[in-house]
Amino acid sequence: MQGSQKSYDAIVVGSGPGGATVARELSQKGKSVLVLEWGDNDPVKGTIWQMISRALIPFKSLLITGQALGMVRGITTGGSSQVYCGTAFEPPVDMLNSYGVDIKDEVEEIRSEVPTDQLSDELMSPAGRVFYDSAKELGYDVNRLNKFIYQEKCEPDCQKCCYGCPTGAKWFAANFVDDALDKGAMMINQAKVRKVIIKNKKAIGVEFKHKKELYRAYAPQIVIAAGGIGSPLILRESGFKSVGSDFFFDPLRYTLGKVKDVKGGRGVPMSAGIHIPEDGIVMTDFNLPHLMKLAFDLEVFNFKQAFSYSNVVPIMIKVKDGLGGSIKNGSWIWKTLKSEDKKKLDKGHFHAKKILENAGATNIYRSWILAAHPGGTVKIGEHVNSDLETEIENLYVCDCSVIPEAWGLPPTFTLLALGKRLGKHILGEAKLSGAEAKEAVAG
Repeated sequence: MQGSQKSYDAIVVGSGPGGATVARELSQKGKSVLVLEWGDNDPVKGTIWQMISRALIPFKSLLITGQALGMVRGITTGGSSQVYCGTAFEPPVDMLNSYGVDIKDEVEEIRSEVPTDQLSDELMSPAGRVFYDSAKELGYDVNRLNKFIYQEKCEPDCQKCCYGCPTGAKWFAANFVDDALDKGAMMINQAKVRKVIIKNKKAIGVEFKHKKELYRAYAPQIVIAAGGIGSPLILRESGFKSVGSDFFFDPLRYTLGKVKDVKGGRGVPMSAGIHIPEDGIVMTDFNLPHLMKLAFDLEVFNFKQAFSYSNVVPIMIKVKDGLGGSIKNGSWIWKTLKSEDKKKLDKGHFHAKKILENAGATNIYRSWILAAHPGGTVKIGEHVNSDLETEIENLYVCDCSVIPEAWGLPPTFTLLALGKRLGKHILGEAKLSGAEAKEAVAG
């Protein structure tokens, strides 16, 4: 296989926001980069069936906790950003700065390179407008949200954001992967990395499986960016025993109600939001595609409401959970919701119900609890230093796993800034010698 028959200046494992940004930064400066991605790189179709294949395969992309909470992660080029809602929440600059990680400049650079504007009124769904207007009337600090969306490309009445955007309107990490490939980077898809190859306390390559064959590829710089679940599993196989515990995963649920005058449920999800940081609660409208809503209704045995759609207003409630649990080998998750987390979800439901009732909603009910954005499994200050480097020289981690504290907001903007910062660090201090490195060895 061509990808394992030469050496590179750097190998990036994973193509989500962190990994894609590092690969882009390095390749733009002429470095040879190999990106290894477990998922596929097929064109985005924007169908539920493609989304299921990338984010809802049990024990791969859909993981279940001991309390039967489903946690979704995207396994494809671009990672979970392919099926996210494109919301650009501001990074926790002050929190990261307290750990010696200054990303202020990188945040502004990312802002100039990708769309992060507030969503326009024209793209709000009817349900989003009901949520916004009712919350405003009640005195909540509700705002239209900033989005990673090229809004001029959005199609009217579309609802495909969380299926994958087929028009290119929603920016996601695969855009940065494409930039890296245009500059000479190489990517191997359906390559599952098993472990990092370490020699004399230095990372020198990775071992991965592709089409049932085992391969090795070598580089003097290795970046693991396989996500909050994938990265600790790879590191454990590489000899890091303490990773993968005391993590967060942002529990969420939906409160839904029928509002008589709402016509049509389509539109950009998460168009407006309320952040209550003192309670660790975020509430947004959430335009659920019809089949997703049907699945959530059946999950809580709400057969009566299962086929109502156009006049339903869903509000997503997401909370900042406490650290705990552990990632088991084989991608099993052991984590229970603490009583404080459940109280936050209940408090969020109280607010959401109040907003819906003010809008005239009836038949208000709750969905089952889900989880998103697992992180904190390879923490800054504990497992990696402020440069995101592990105790093994030239071995870095750049994804949600390095976030040292839960902060309860979608992490994409933060990971883009961290990826840009890590790329600068490697370019400024690493001695990359791809042209002179040894030939890679097939396993």
